[in-house]
Amino acid sequence: MKRVTQRFLVPTAAAVAVALAFAAGQHLKEPAAIPAARAATAQSAPAARPQLQLPDFASLVEQYGPAVVNISVTKAAGADMPALGGPDFDENGPMGEFFRRFGIPMPRGGQPGQGGIPLPQPAQGVGSGFIVSPDGVILTNAHVVDGATEVLVKLVDKRELKAKVLGVDRKSDVAVIKVDAEDLPTVKIGDPAKLRVGEWVAAIGSPFGLESTVTAGIVSAKSRNVGDERIVPFIQTDVAVNPGNSGGPLFNLAGEVVGINSMIFSRSGGYMGVSFAIPIDVAMQVKDDLVKHGKVTRGRIGVVVQPVTAPLAESFGLKKAEGALVANVEPNGPAAKAGLKPGDVILSFNGREVAESSDLPAIVAATKPGEPATVRIWRNGKESEVKLAVGEMPAERATVAANAAEPQGKLGVAVRPLNADEAKKLGAEGGVVVERAGGAAAKAGVRAGDVILGVNGKPVKSPEELKSAVEGAGRSAALLVQRGESRIFLPVQIG
Repeated sequence: MKRVTQRFLVPTAAAVAVALAFAAGQHLKEPAAIPAARAATAQSAPAARPQLQLPDFASLVEQYGPAVVNISVTKAAGADMPALGGPDFDENGPMGEFFRRFGIPMPRGGQPGQGGIPLPQPAQGVGSGFIVSPDGVILTNAHVVDGATEVLVKLVDKRELKAKVLGVDRKSDVAVIKVDAEDLPTVKIGDPAKLRVGEWVAAIGSPFGLESTVTAGIVSAKSRNVGDERIVPFIQTDVAVNPGNSGGPLFNLAGEVVGINSMIFSRSGGYMGVSFAIPIDVAMQVKDDLVKHGKVTRGRIGVVVQPVTAPLAESFGLKKAEGALVANVEPNGPAAKAGLKPGDVILSFNGREVAESSDLPAIVAATKPGEPATVRIWRNGKESEVKLAVGEMPAERATVAANAAEPQGKLGVAVRPLNADEAKKLGAEGGVVVERAGGAAAKAGVRAGDVILGVNGKPVKSPEELKSAVEGAGRSAALLVQRGESRIFLPVQIG
């Protein structure tokens, strides 16, 4: 990993003295020759500019801080824990000392058989979230709770409540969880479209597990595309966001949540002045879809677009560089059926202007499949309109319940049978796939995706056979597990 050497400008003693004098409202003593000359021009000097006041976030924190929660998660052994660090974490380094000093759970790393680690252990992580309804519905990041075997929410009043994951959506990195409580404090939802670059914003979260930490900064940019999906127009800020802030709210000065702090750009693993938040309108739409329908549906039209540069705009006869240039059209897709062609420049979609090519994917994704759309394009030196029916973007697993039941039984796993293709690929005659792992299995190192082939030397070919074998195993069982191309035995204490 590359590291950037930073240089700091240190003011001279004289500069510090001048700064302190002005900060204290003092006047520096001038040489004798200067007062007379200054007096002659004093009457013509312009009036002093009004002093600008820095924003005060204290009232905001007092009113809406109680709706921000700390989230502790337990994931199966070997699971990725972005909230606390990765496999390169050095327990003996400065960050290790930081974790020890503040009593924060140490990230677990290493591989079985390396450094004296006999077996992987369940991973612990922290994140943040905020309450959006009094009955306990909470928004956070998908990467905070996805794959968790246990989610614990800690409120500002020190109550700790177990949470149920209602759904996760990896494409937007939004998740919805719920605690069993009533009359909880909630946040106020704002409108990210009204955000202005340069506007003050604040974040509340749990960086490195330090609960209810407040940081502030400004909006650095809007509609940033980060990653491969390009369906979330991220808000870029310079608010200090660190591991553990994930899932926490981004507030404007009116105390409204305008985003969910999701990721940072960093060469060191920590804050470097560039952080990104998911616009709250995007997150709320995902939340509504997950709660009502159990999945998130998004629109697509089947085009690949690229930016319109100044030279391209000139060659196409556009007055300025704007819109999304169609580079490729998917055969038989919605755009192809409507007559869109490579070389067309999309200027607006259903009345929403497309200023940059990066605007289009998010606009299309927010459109419900099956809805008609009017696309304004630039073709052959003039504007025209094209009508099309929006298609549906292929969906991935949206909710925990979509693929697997809750972990259950003495073993604490949710499993399904191997299908024929999986069995052929693994070269196995039977076995069951672990969809979720909790309880005794998770403690022993069983992960989602593992294939359990046998118990105490007895092959298992179905969930029923696994249950029967575990029931007859007594206080402990040796599971034969296939993980990738390797087969290992994991001892599970089930007594």
